[in-house]
Amino acid sequence: MSKATILAGIAVAITLMSGCGFKLRNDFQIADQFQKVRVQNATQKSPLTDVLIRRLAVYSAEVINQTHPKEHHQFQVPTLFILPEKLERRLLSLFPTGQVAEYELIYFCQYQVQMPSGDIRDFEFQLTREYQDDPDQVLAKSRELDLILAEMRRQAADRIIRQLSKTDNQN
Repeated sequence: MSKATILAGIAVAITLMSGCGFKLRNDFQIADQFQKVRVQNATQKSPLTDVLIRRLAVYSAEVINQTHPKEHHQFQVPTLFILPEKLERRLLSLFPTGQVAEYELIYFCQYQVQMPSGDIRDFEFQLTREYQDDPDQVLAKSRELDLILAEMRRQAADRIIRQLSKTDNQN
């Protein structure tokens, strides 16, 4: 095959993919109304809020200083209020000795979006992962659990940002 044939094939493939609406994951712009946003959380320390603020920066969104939740009417920007995260474990399997071999981790995320007009929308979703436990490697498994939870928070933050883009179309 010649280089011209290969390049023509690639060009046709790209044209077909773009024509059918294919887009790379995370290849979108955050809605104009969310270019400035306030992010608040229900608890003193929220790892999800920290991840969300970092992910919003990736999309060039400006995060306004956090203030007390009752003061949000003073701002003409949307407010994201992150409710406490929750992680549950569901038993999937046991070792022959009766010890837990595998869990399903269920990460619950709830948040509210308050628009400057005062409209409030509630959102919730869950993410799941399987986690294999090994009682002989407690420290390694503890670190693995921390990494899985960090990944789930990153995915939750990205999902919140995608939902913000959809919220613009629905309001």
